[in-house]
Amino acid sequence: MSARSCHNRSVPTRAPRTGPVNGYVSGWFDGPPTPRAPLPGSRDADVCIVGAGYTGLWTAYYLKKADPSLRIAVLEARFAGFGASGRNGGWLSGLVPGDRERMAHRYGRDAVVAWQRALNEAVDEVIAVAAREGIDAGIVKGGTLEVARNAAQATRLAAAADAERRWQVDGIEELSKEQAAQRIRLHGVVAAYHNPHCARIQPATLVRGLADTVARLGVDIYERSPVTAIAAGRATTPWGTVSAPVILRATEGFTAALPGLKRRWLPMNSSMIATDPIPERVWSTIGWRSRETLGDTAHGFFYAQRTVDDRIAIGGRSLPYRFGSRTDRDGRVPDRTIATLRATLHSVLPQVADVPIAHGWCGVLAVPRDWEATVGFDRARGVGWAGGYVGHGVTATNLAARTLTDLVLGRATPLTALPWVGHPSRDWEPEPLRWLGVRGMYLAYKAADWHEARGTARTSSIAVVADRIAGRPH
Repeated sequence: MSARSCHNRSVPTRAPRTGPVNGYVSGWFDGPPTPRAPLPGSRDADVCIVGAGYTGLWTAYYLKKADPSLRIAVLEARFAGFGASGRNGGWLSGLVPGDRERMAHRYGRDAVVAWQRALNEAVDEVIAVAAREGIDAGIVKGGTLEVARNAAQATRLAAAADAERRWQVDGIEELSKEQAAQRIRLHGVVAAYHNPHCARIQPATLVRGLADTVARLGVDIYERSPVTAIAAGRATTPWGTVSAPVILRATEGFTAALPGLKRRWLPMNSSMIATDPIPERVWSTIGWRSRETLGDTAHGFFYAQRTVDDRIAIGGRSLPYRFGSRTDRDGRVPDRTIATLRATLHSVLPQVADVPIAHGWCGVLAVPRDWEATVGFDRARGVGWAGGYVGHGVTATNLAARTLTDLVLGRATPLTALPWVGHPSRDWEPEPLRWLGVRGMYLAYKAADWHEARGTARTSSIAVVADRIAGRPH
């Protein structure tokens, strides 16, 4: 499947619709691509990468570019982009996958500033590689518009804008509601700010284009090859074992399925819907000409984009976690989730109330117990990993992959000195504690949003307590 073919349509070619398509991985695909061949039997490699999402494919790309002689094998359970890389909101942003204040307390302010700068630079790195390799991922660097829709959200918004400046993020522009409306005419906005360090992308075309690119470079990608165990020197599948001195785990939200890693990272669910293509007469009432990504500062936040084919794709948490760290079935979501996201969309953009919803889906992202992403390589065992991006992985995966490349090749670089390298997180609690904890946290956030909508100018104490208990950045 070519990189270009993914974004011609958002809805799979299937029977005539009587309502939104539900699942089938995500609305970013025309339909599940024809998978590559599985592992044909046991074999040797120099590097084995488990997972063909952004992390795994970017790592394969940079390793092969650095040393074309490396024999690299990538093992994927389904097909490249089946996980979060093919289901996310398409924000190529400089958002840090963690808490900058907490990381600065542990590793120093300068180290965290360097991390933030590296993430902002990674946005442009992805854009440059996509252009160089001919990956048409619908990239438009219009920045992000963050909005507030009540007084408490506006207080948090102002604090967030100040925080970006403190962490030396340049170009932050605070906007009045009138200035925000010049960008996107949203209902009920009281304040906003614009961050230039973000691009809108079509995520499936990026990940499929990366897969095609690394395959052309000589990397072996084996799809339909689920890894059942990872150990020093080998990765085991039902079809054989890949033996290699370097094994890299890039499994993100599916990490809990591997032996010994059940509680390492929590698979958090995020859901999305996409509309039918919106007519130009409706777009003329909305604006959104610069293709900014769009988000808000509610506790039960939404994230959205204007897609390549002029739909609106919008997401949020809804059903955040399944008992026992279970994952979804090919992206299928409850009908009530589609209804909730539809209501959110119509509340902020009533202009599209008559536009049908075309597709609903979900995916999982990985959340460490302290909500801090990590990159690591145990040289003695030859085992490396990257992930736990807490929903901010589209850009962070690129930075992680370049960092893993340096670690594997034994190069001491500014990237290997960043504070997330080797950062440890404790495991999550056993069930039913983690299910009760996550469910309680999101019920608390829902209650906090309800409380704030009634006029308080301060963040609800319910959300403050929930953040502290969960260890979540705030």
